[in-house]
Amino acid sequence: MFGWGRRRRAADDAGDEPFGDEPIVDETGESAGHGPYDEADAPDDGVERLDLGSVRVPVPEGGQLQVEVDPSGPVRAVHMVTQFGRLTVSAFAAPKTSPLWPEVSKELADQLRKDGARVHSEGGDWGPELVADSPKAALRFVGVDGPRWLVRGVAAGPPEHAKDCAKLLYAVLDETVVVRGDDPLPVRTPLPIQLPEAIARHIQQAQQQQQDGPQQG
Repeated sequence: MFGWGRRRRAADDAGDEPFGDEPIVDETGESAGHGPYDEADAPDDGVERLDLGSVRVPVPEGGQLQVEVDPSGPVRAVHMVTQFGRLTVSAFAAPKTSPLWPEVSKELADQLRKDGARVHSEGGDWGPELVADSPKAALRFVGVDGPRWLVRGVAAGPPEHAKDCAKLLYAVLDETVVVRGDDPLPVRTPLPIQLPEAIARHIQQAQQQQQDGPQQG
């Protein structure tokens, strides 16, 4: 496991049992630093993170990876499938001087409502979060504005596991490192995802088997 319990949310203080370890504190009694971190400020904390190029994320214990690949080749997203639901962390290019999440979250809420979901906003450690109930899943979107980047975390799962799935998302975001790079990019451009070699090779083999299957049949 990684830094479970490092963050505490006011919504969880009403007598709930802590999810994992107690918060990590330094010698002064203050809470330890928290993420998401910019690469320049990433701590040397020994946390094992999956390097996806633009983001380095911890994978919850027992979590399995689900890779979404564009037909043209690029990786769209890497999801972490857990016992409570699916987590997705993505990073985007953002302006230097103004936050991007307020604008993006409003557009996202409008789109979700058009798709038939019930949407409301809740305050969180990083600011307003979007919560949506759709026929397929309970969704939570968390956005964090950083230096020239926006990181967005999504928790999706059955309504009965929504709270635990959200806590997993908070823990993942709290340990995420964002690698923006120096290249000038249009605002909102998804930062590229690069799969570790072993995972990329496994996907290529699976794709090749799918292509060979009909021919062999």
